[in-house]
Amino acid sequence: MAKLTSVKSKLITGRDLKVRLKTAKGRKISSTRWLERQLNDPFVKQAKIEGYRSRSAFKILELNKKFGFLVPGARVLDLGCAPGGWSQIASKKTNSAFTKKNKKRGFVLGVDFNYVAPIEGVQLATLDFLKDGASQRVKELIGQKVNVVMSDMAPPSSGHKKTDHLRIINLCEEAAYFAFEVLESGGTFVAKVLAGGAESGLQKILKKNFTIVSNVKPMSSRSDSSEKFVVAKGFRL
Repeated sequence: MAKLTSVKSKLITGRDLKVRLKTAKGRKISSTRWLERQLNDPFVKQAKIEGYRSRSAFKILELNKKFGFLVPGARVLDLGCAPGGWSQIASKKTNSAFTKKNKKRGFVLGVDFNYVAPIEGVQLATLDFLKDGASQRVKELIGQKVNVVMSDMAPPSSGHKKTDHLRIINLCEEAAYFAFEVLESGGTFVAKVLAGGAESGLQKILKKNFTIVSNVKPMSSRSDSSEKFVVAKGFRL
């Protein structure tokens, strides 16, 4: 895999020219701009080269490189896993597909209300995590405590920044409280949040339950995005 620090420079040099699109009939200007951004995004291109389902795979790779929570033999719960980029990385790092000899075999469960195509070494469940009975079903599927709970859950955009911020913080809190129920002592919680002020309550909750709480904006996050990631390590039972 190409080093994360060199992805952009590797892909935008030489004859890698920027793609520009004309607004097609029936397509909004905003949609055209989004498509242009995708076509010109070096991490989108590299994800295709590496066989990852989304550019977000690079975000979890960066976070894991810095904090080292995905290790052979680890048990991982991936909430909001679609389309599967994070679960792909978790499977490789934990050896859940059992392809590496002399390595402990991990376990990865990916959960999303959208269907996710099969991923080697990953058990997948299509369910709405916020619905009644869903948390109990997830506990049944994991069978025992896990070492890592990851959440890349995000609500559909409303177009209103403050509303979207509050919604994603609510999702993070729901994921955190569930993590308290299923994490092993010393476990790790990783979640996407949006910077905006309301996350202070989430920070307090995490600091009470983990020994270290860090906030990071990976290099692979778009510069114009308000997203950041919280990594909480050392869960206290």
